[in-house]
Amino acid sequence: MSTPNAVPVSLAEIARIAGVGRAAVSNWRRRHTSFPTRIGGTDVSPQFSLAEVEQWLRDNGKLKDIGGREFLWPRFEALGSRDESGLAVAEAARRMRSPRARASQSELSADARKLVGEAAKLGRSEGPRETFEFLLQRWLETHVRQLSTTPPQLAALMTRIALAVRMGEDDEGLTVFDPACGTGHLPAAAAQEYDGSGLVVQACERDPALAALAGARLGFISEDRDVRSEIATADALREDPFAGARADIALCNPPFNERDWGYEELATDQRWTHGLPPRTEPELAWVQHLLSHLRPGGAAVVVLPPAVASRKAGRRIRGSLLRTGVLRAVVALPPGSAQPHSVSLQLWVLRAAPDSTVAALPSHDALLVDATRFAKPDAREPGPDWDALGSFVLSALDALDSPDDNPPENAIRVSLLDLLDDEVDVTPGRYTAASAEPSGLELAASWKELRTHLADLSDHVQHLSELGLEAETPQTTATVGDLVKAGALTLRAGQQPPETAASPRRAALPLLTVSDLLMDGTPSGLIPADSAHAVAEEGDVVIAGVVRAYKAWVHEGPPMALGPQLYALRVDPQKLDAHFLAGCLRAPANGRQAGTHASSSSRVDIRRLQVLQLPLEGQVAYAETFRRLTAFEALLTRADRLGKGLVSDVGDRLAAGGLTT
Repeated sequence: MSTPNAVPVSLAEIARIAGVGRAAVSNWRRRHTSFPTRIGGTDVSPQFSLAEVEQWLRDNGKLKDIGGREFLWPRFEALGSRDESGLAVAEAARRMRSPRARASQSELSADARKLVGEAAKLGRSEGPRETFEFLLQRWLETHVRQLSTTPPQLAALMTRIALAVRMGEDDEGLTVFDPACGTGHLPAAAAQEYDGSGLVVQACERDPALAALAGARLGFISEDRDVRSEIATADALREDPFAGARADIALCNPPFNERDWGYEELATDQRWTHGLPPRTEPELAWVQHLLSHLRPGGAAVVVLPPAVASRKAGRRIRGSLLRTGVLRAVVALPPGSAQPHSVSLQLWVLRAAPDSTVAALPSHDALLVDATRFAKPDAREPGPDWDALGSFVLSALDALDSPDDNPPENAIRVSLLDLLDDEVDVTPGRYTAASAEPSGLELAASWKELRTHLADLSDHVQHLSELGLEAETPQTTATVGDLVKAGALTLRAGQQPPETAASPRRAALPLLTVSDLLMDGTPSGLIPADSAHAVAEEGDVVIAGVVRAYKAWVHEGPPMALGPQLYALRVDPQKLDAHFLAGCLRAPANGRQAGTHASSSSRVDIRRLQVLQLPLEGQVAYAETFRRLTAFEALLTRADRLGKGLVSDVGDRLAAGGLTT
């Protein structure tokens, strides 16, 4: 029997330790009576003793040649508290770098201090930096829903932008400022991107665990580079630990939508040179806080939600930032660039006024850049096409101080006269969309594409209209539940993904949810492959089991994980045709009949769905007709979208006097 102090591990954790999929671990559990007994959790999500699992894996030859890190992490997770585990990881990193250092985190429990010592010893034998990065990554993955981090690629891009936009030389080194540094992604990127010497990092974080981890990360970086860092633990807006300090560049990914940011007590703060930020605009408080720490000509790049560019409450401050030439550019990023991944976040590029020895800039026009087209909706890697995105943004910013240079397509230099209207809206898409009129060749190509779609539609109409559809006659049917019992198909239900997020180091699958179906049908998330409960392979039938999004189709393409209320049916090809099955299930009447209630939010009982009972050879004609019906529906959608676009584009061209014949 396991002891009460046993470290619990899940099936997914065992799979990581053994280097196999979760299904393999479930198979071991069924086949081997010697597999450790569950010590906690539930039947669906059981937990086992780490020590017993390790012994079983070694005894049965299931343990691959891995280091001790995989066995180390569950013990950190077993500490329970997010803060204590984070502080313990940071303390272990400090002890790895300085073996003779005494413990500095007095608030750690006795178990945590003992674990810190063992982790430090393991790190010194297996590589201090590698061990710390492993533990940090696992800590971030475990608490992904409680934290908001800046992806390394975005952090690197922000650093490059700031270095390119700032004015002045760095003969005496470079000072980087980040008042909400989290675990140090932005300062770490600055240290990696800056190729000079004498880098000084001034950073602040109000969460002690995050601040400790940021300090540990920068401590390792300072071993290879000339970097001096100071990480303060404080609320930067309320208690600025670097008041009066000035930096060459400032980078920040501040917390969003926080109403309790200090509006009352900071009403007379001298940092609000562009106006007191409204209570509902904390992001504009962070913007002015960054500006207060910039040297003349220094640059700041800050991540902001898109609403900051257009909300009525902030228009006075936006107007002041534009009139003074401080707000130099706004870049709209593709969804998925950072948390929250469903939102097209923005980068605001700011620059403090140069000193009197530098000539004034010839123009205060703002550069608005729409980079949303660099999203990768079909890719299995997280985030946008970073290489293409970075090249585009940096090339667009080349035209920032060169009025004679034309920015690339989807970037536009907008004059203050156009921006300083009643709204002072600096959303890039508002201006770039209007400037990106289709050329004559593009219009001709669209008309040609529409003619092709209409010809295909005509072919489908002729075929479908000639079908011999008899009046309804009683037909023998079977439910999905009956077919499952008969072995004609298998049914797998999608589930809510775990808190652990996908990372570039772990195999990941795109995750489809009902919300995605209600948008454009493109998976919007990723899930670790070993945590997916239901995966749709090519040829599987996927069903959305909710009335408002009821749909059934044959999946084509790479494997895809399914979220709640989505189901995967895998047919026995000797008994069922997948397209025949999908066609039968797709019938609207079928979904209504199996719905649990009449409302659009009700669920569909998948096992009650009806399927015609036909021999395999009799299913072929039905399957082909169902295919054609699906293609007809898709063509209608594409033709409708293309036709409406042509009406809009041609209408704009005509209204502008573009008719030549």
